[in-house]
Amino acid sequence: MEAEPGGRVLSGAAPDAHPGRPLPTTDEQGDAVPETTRRIRAGELLLLTREASPQFTVPIRVRVVRELTDRHPPYGWTWIEVYQLGRAGQAVAKRELFVLRDGLRRLPDPTPSAPARRRAGATR
Repeated sequence: MEAEPGGRVLSGAAPDAHPGRPLPTTDEQGDAVPETTRRIRAGELLLLTREASPQFTVPIRVRVVRELTDRHPPYGWTWIEVYQLGRAGQAVAKRELFVLRDGLRRLPDPTPSAPARRRAGATR
């Protein structure tokens, strides 16, 4: 592993080593932030597979409630509070999960289509 001038440790994996995930985001100074140090934000949609933890032999989709930062897991791991999602995207269970940050696969947030607007003065 390499260390940046700022002291952060780089994972050494190429940014495209995990297809389906966006490239690392940037910090306030515009420097790239590796996935292992990026905060997990409320509302993010994640796919959890065996890469995130051995318990996910069957992948699950979850919506993040929050990252549990008051716990002190080993480097690269974190606790998250999530809603597990069913096939239609509805919450089916609330869970606290211990996951490997590099194994999280961020999914695009499905944007619902906007309802059709009625024009002013239009009659039925």
